[in-house]
Amino acid sequence: MTKLKLKSGDNVVVTAGDHKGSEGKILRVFLEKNKAIVEGVNMVKKHEKPSAANPQGGITEKEALIHISNLSLVDPKTGTGTRVGYKMENGNKVRFSKKSNQVL
Repeated sequence: MTKLKLKSGDNVVVTAGDHKGSEGKILRVFLEKNKAIVEGVNMVKKHEKPSAANPQGGITEKEALIHISNLSLVDPKTGTGTRVGYKMENGNKVRFSKKSNQVL
């Protein structure tokens, strides 16, 4: 299992695929699959049978998984995608933006 540089709650931009340029917040990360669910990105329609929770049933829209390699963290200073690095600061390991060298 690999260590990912993105985590839940990060604002990311999609760098490749049908949803290139879309921005959103990571809702959940799946380490074993190297994929994540991003709010409002890669929406798919799902046909649902009527159930106790959803008595009407019908077609609902929800976010689908998107591969981590197609995501880039949004730099808080420039507002564009950036790569992520790690460095030691006051004895703590912190993430920083490679574009603006700002601690995330």
